[in-house]
Amino acid sequence: MPASPSTARAINDRLALRLLQQEGPLTAGQLKQLTGLSRPTVADLVERLTEAGLIAVVGEAGEQRRGPNAKVYGIVADRAHLAALDVRTEGVSVAVADLVGRVLAEASAPIDGETGTGPAVEQAVALVERAVKEAGADRLHTVGIGAPGLIDPASGELRDSSGLPEWHRRLVAALQERLPETRVSVENETNLAAVAEQRDGAARDRDTFVLLWLGHGTGAAVVLDGALRRGASGGTGEIGFLPVPGTSALPTATDCEGGFHSLASAAAVVDLAARCGVPAAAGRPASAGGALRAAVGLVRDAAAGNTAPGAAFLDALADRLAVGVASVAAILDPGCVVLGGEVGQAGGAGLAARVTERLARMTPLPTEVRATTLGGGAVLRGALLTARDRAQEQLFTSPERPLPERPLPERPLPERPLPERSLPERPLP
Repeated sequence: MPASPSTARAINDRLALRLLQQEGPLTAGQLKQLTGLSRPTVADLVERLTEAGLIAVVGEAGEQRRGPNAKVYGIVADRAHLAALDVRTEGVSVAVADLVGRVLAEASAPIDGETGTGPAVEQAVALVERAVKEAGADRLHTVGIGAPGLIDPASGELRDSSGLPEWHRRLVAALQERLPETRVSVENETNLAAVAEQRDGAARDRDTFVLLWLGHGTGAAVVLDGALRRGASGGTGEIGFLPVPGTSALPTATDCEGGFHSLASAAAVVDLAARCGVPAAAGRPASAGGALRAAVGLVRDAAAGNTAPGAAFLDALADRLAVGVASVAAILDPGCVVLGGEVGQAGGAGLAARVTERLARMTPLPTEVRATTLGGGAVLRGALLTARDRAQEQLFTSPERPLPERPLPERPLPERPLPERSLPERPLP
């Protein structure tokens, strides 16, 4: 059944707005060329979006031709402001941005493990309010939160977990209460990191891949055919509970010790480095990232080459990681695994190459292993991208016929819009 005129207008409006988001300011002629729409159709949508306050003239094109210069249109960036939060066990980071994703203010604060739930929530909310003020925003349209733990796929809420601070769950409700006109949503941190890696990072050329998050905890995010997969209970990617050889016990329903977590968590990496003789940084607490940076330096500088302590540590860690990656490859065959978190960032291409080499001996399925290009900032970036998507989902609708609101997008936006003859009969994701 062909789309009705109002639905077609809504689709065209969204397509033009997506182009302005991806390409930056454009003339009506450029919009016509990129969308494949007719000149009258483009003129109508430009007028409609301008009257709705979504786009405005931002300059003139300096084209060498007769007659007046063409007007250049851009998205009205301050039409809405967004916030992204990266909530960790030990603190929270915040970024405030405009509608096109330009970051206007950033802030972070530690939250001590001994802090009570109420004070911890108040600290986090106050941090958001301070960042909003520094950004010069009157209010927030959308807030996206990345947090460890499982997200209930039915309610979209962070599930209760004995291993995580209670203030994580309370924070969402507190923000919604303090900012009643703001749309607040929460997503698993590893899933958000995968969104960022696919849009801006190491997996930009992949529509199927797995992100292996290696930090304080371990986790995985699964993207298949461009869609983020969460599973029946929201637990897709809980690789920390994966039973693996080399541990002293099996994991339990409430504790991932004994699973892959015991081999690849930050604490396990620090312990492995010490046993391999990699020296800790003087005057600093031991960390997985620090151990890896030290090991990479030893390998680079040591005349002994592969017999150096740094190489022994990297080889042993690669052996451990390959077990988890091989398990992922055997079940999902993603073709690409990105090593994320502080371990993936600090280990870099060298660690990824070592895992790839071992993987080639363990599985017949070709699997490329890559290092993150976004590091620890991937969660905050992913939260900002999803917040922007949600805000635009609501705002980038036809003034004549708003499209239905949907939850966080399951599929990242396409790199290039479709021509008019191929436009789907439903709004673009």
